[in-house]
Order: sequence, then structure tokens, then C-alpha cells
Amino acid sequence: MSIITVVCCLMALSLSMMQKYTEIDPNAAYSMAFQSVGMKWAKYLVALGALKGMTTVLLVGALGQARYTHIAQAHMIPPWFALVHPKTGTPINATLLMTISSGLIAFFSSLDVLASLLSVSTVFIFMMMAVALLVRRYYVREVTPGINQLKLVIFLLVIIASSMGTSAYWGLRPNGWQRTPKVWGVPLVPWLPSLSVAINIFLMGSLGPPAFIRFGICTVAMLVYYILVGVHATYDMAHQQQKLDALKVKNEDEDKEEKA
Repeated sequence: MSIITVVCCLMALSLSMMQKYTEIDPNAAYSMAFQSVGMKWAKYLVALGALKGMTTVLLVGALGQARYTHIAQAHMIPPWFALVHPKTGTPINATLLMTISSGLIAFFSSLDVLASLLSVSTVFIFMMMAVALLVRRYYVREVTPGINQLKLVIFLLVIIASSMGTSAYWGLRPNGWQRTPKVWGVPLVPWLPSLSVAINIFLMGSLGPPAFIRFGICTVAMLVYYILVGVHATYDMAHQQQKLDALKVKNEDEDKEEKA
């Protein structure tokens, strides 16, 4: 991760040194930058590398999305999608589902729509992870005193509200009771998670209103599905497993009694 971060910083530095930031083409930044300094041959290498990179990312993403087979195992979607191919040992049904669905969505949607929707979704998840880290570190059910729970809620509201205020200001004007981890814990708590919340909310504020509208529609649709279908499916599945375990224990006890 550190190597990737350094490479990205060096790429950004080289781009800004070749071309003024106000003249950078958002659709083909490096190709146009190389062309502006007289290296027309380099833009074809950049295009070839970008094509190869996008193809690799698409393939890896299509295969990696099949990790959501645990959703099918919990019966939130049909269990058929959790089946594993006997020869390859891969969740082929889930892979086909994600690949075909992603292809259809990409085929009938524009790139800017998908980019903005994925950006706000990803950043929102990162922000929630940072908030969850603070809750996980500072709150234990039936252990944390009520006054400390109130302090935690107030601090979370202050962090989120101040981050939203900073983001809104920038958008409108462009110019302890800490719990010790048992094994390992994220360092610099609460400063690092708070900074993560602020950065992610700031990035969300840089997106346009259509991205939030699409994100809200998708979120409502998933919540409705989860409330009407997912909760009941996982609840029934959990109780079915409990019944199977109880029946197994009962059969084992009967076998022991017969042998005795």
C-alpha cells in the first residue's frame, strides 16, 4: 500500500510539472500532458497501459465480487448463488451473476453516473467504518456507563457536524474511557478515525447533488429489500440451523442411552 501511495504521488507530481493544473484534460490527463510537451509517442503508451489496466481491474473486480456468496449462504438471495463448482472450486453462479449484472449496468449507464455513484458509496462506507471504529473502541454494551455513552454520542455528532460544515464551506467557496484492544488496535485513536471521517465527508462534499440522489434511491431500495426479505430469510435460516443442531444433540443422546 505504501508503494502504491508513493507511485500515485509521483505520478501526480509529474503531471503537474508537465502541464498547469488548470489546463489538465480530465478525460485524458496524461495523454494530453505528454502531447503538450512534444512527446506524442508517449500518449499511445499511456493509452495502451490504461486499456490494459482497466481490463485487469474489470476482471479482478468481476471475480472478487463473488466473495459476496455469504449473502446467499444466509439466504438473503437464493442459495443457488452460493454453490461452488465441483472442478474449479469457485462460486461460478455468483461470479456469473455479478459479471452479467455489472456488464448490463455499465452498458446502459454513462461513465460519469457510475463514477459518481460508486464514489459516494465507497466514501460513505469508509466514513462509517471510521465511526464504527470509534464506537467499537469507546463503547461496550452493558459495561460503558451512561454518562460515557452520552459523551461518545456528543463527540461523534461534533466530529460529523464539523466535517460536514467544512465540506459545505469548501463547496460553497471553492477559492479516556477508551477500551484497550486485546490483540491489536488502530493507533492514534480517536484522532486517526476522526481525521478519516473528516476527509471522507470532505470528499463526499465534492460530488454533485445527482450522486446523492442516486445513492439515496439505491439505499432506500436495498433497505426495503432487506426489511421485507432479508431479515426474515436470515432469521428463518438461523432458527432452522438451531433446530438442526438441537436435533443432532438429541440423536446423539439417544444413541448414548441405547449403548448404555
